[in-house]
Amino acid sequence: MSVESWLTLCITPGLGAAGTYRLLDKFGTADAILGASAADLKTAGLDKTVRASIANPDKETLLSSQDWVEGDNHHLLHCCDDRYPGLLLETGQAPVCLFIAGDPDILSMPQLAIVGSRNATPGGCETAREFAAHLAQSGLTITSGLATGIDAAAHRGAIETTGKTVAVLGTGPDTVYPPQNRELAGQISREGALVSEFPPGTPARRDHFPRRNRLMSGLSLGTLVVEAGTRSGALITARYSGDYGREVFAVPGSIHSPLSKGCHRLIRQGAKLVETAADIADELGSLAGSMQSLPKSPADRQQCSAHKDPDYAKLLHSMSHDPVSVGQLAERSGLTAEELSSMLLILELEGRVDSLPGGRFQQRVKVD
Repeated sequence: MSVESWLTLCITPGLGAAGTYRLLDKFGTADAILGASAADLKTAGLDKTVRASIANPDKETLLSSQDWVEGDNHHLLHCCDDRYPGLLLETGQAPVCLFIAGDPDILSMPQLAIVGSRNATPGGCETAREFAAHLAQSGLTITSGLATGIDAAAHRGAIETTGKTVAVLGTGPDTVYPPQNRELAGQISREGALVSEFPPGTPARRDHFPRRNRLMSGLSLGTLVVEAGTRSGALITARYSGDYGREVFAVPGSIHSPLSKGCHRLIRQGAKLVETAADIADELGSLAGSMQSLPKSPADRQQCSAHKDPDYAKLLHSMSHDPVSVGQLAERSGLTAEELSSMLLILELEGRVDSLPGGRFQQRVKVD
């Protein structure tokens, strides 16, 4: 299926994801939709304006989008691509296309969204950075929205520990907002991924950011909120996570701080109160277990393969029931530290390995 066909569907005004999915159900492929007659498209429920836009897409937007996709380290993932994140598809609200600057495969790795106030306190930023650093070092990909404050601190915490991070944008993939995070965005595109559902050239608009927050929630196993007022956009991300059956975590704060009120509201509504990164790891295991039914998720295929993959067998053979460091495991197994971090997280979520203080691991003892 041609990139041009998918881009045409993505830039067609008035079509949207729901309309595109209905057309895919009827015609099968993006190429078939573009090759359909006006009469067939009318029968499929498209009005005259949308039919005209499909037949004659905006050439300037289409060409600029094609040029961007052809750039170095740029990718277009459509919903029929095997690499499209299965966890996102399960939400029923997945964008038809994702524009990615960086590594597209990172989107199928286990992710945690860390979000919060743009006007965070220094202490809040430090908390977000520390949580992100610890969890990224354990193998989770840290996902956030590239905003100032908590978002930027979370991205930096992951990068500082050579972990993976994903920035979900409320603009096109060629636009950095806010501009002061341009250098950070460059780091993320080199070491993780910038992701947008909006085509190149799309500016920042107020109504785009709730969609960005929804996308963050859909990509992630759960959401951690660090400092948020009662009207913070971080609460939108948390609400979507709850709607999707994902975990919601919140860091409590002073009862006198306006930036704690959103977190306290979430806790009263059932979010998990967390004080350490270990609190999050303890909860994610049960969530991952409940997602074993994802039939076409790349992340699920990776988890299921742990039971028969020879590298996993090698790793478990290298690990006794006594605590062992990642360095020792790398020496014994011949696997790299990066490979081990992801594999250990998957085994931990499956309940086969325990994570211990000091970055050590051991096989979980089975109790009959």
